[in-house]
Amino acid sequence: MTDAALTGPEHAPATGEAPDRLIVFLHGLGANGNDLISLAPILAQVFPRAHFVAPDAPDPCDLSPMGRQWFSMQDLKTETLFEGVKAAAPSLDAFLDQQMDRFGLTPDRVAVVGFSQGTMLALHALIRREQPIAAILGYSGMLIAPGALADDLACRPPTLLIHGEEDEVVPPEMSRMSGEALKIAGFDVEVAFCKGLGHSIDEPGLRLGVEFLLRAFGDKPVEDEAANDVN
Repeated sequence: MTDAALTGPEHAPATGEAPDRLIVFLHGLGANGNDLISLAPILAQVFPRAHFVAPDAPDPCDLSPMGRQWFSMQDLKTETLFEGVKAAAPSLDAFLDQQMDRFGLTPDRVAVVGFSQGTMLALHALIRREQPIAAILGYSGMLIAPGALADDLACRPPTLLIHGEEDEVVPPEMSRMSGEALKIAGFDVEVAFCKGLGHSIDEPGLRLGVEFLLRAFGDKPVEDEAANDVN
């Protein structure tokens, strides 16, 4: 695991003002921050004062000649994945702390949006932080080693898990099982499935995510044309 501080592409508030919230994207295995930062201009229509940032994972992907990884997935045994995500968590923690200090924001003004391996990291690291962030929005991922929740669970951020019904990479059942484990642990958690969708994010899933973030941040439902552009 590389010790260097995380960096990646950013998208400043559309209004040009100081940000009133931070939305962090965590990419999947073999991708990088550019993969998800493309969602920022869409979400900025609804959250015009949000600052968006998509850090690159610290290590080169060991399963492809390109892209980055938060932890290795060459060995898919639960114990190995758990050790990997546990080792990756401190770099995300440090990044979030640095970004909150940078913009003068508190955890309740921060949301993390993960995809695939990024969701796995979010579900591990963010529930072990001292203070809960506003929301975890996880696409096409899973909670690794749910049996370990009781050992070091520190907070329960509102969580939405979204998964394509035809996901060929991470089975959709993983989100269902993860949601059940989080619910048993006392989380305010929702799980949604997108019909006909593989390992990706589609417009219905994005719309569900925006509605969830609006609720999590305590915003009024958006009914203007900007919100409709996400549909």
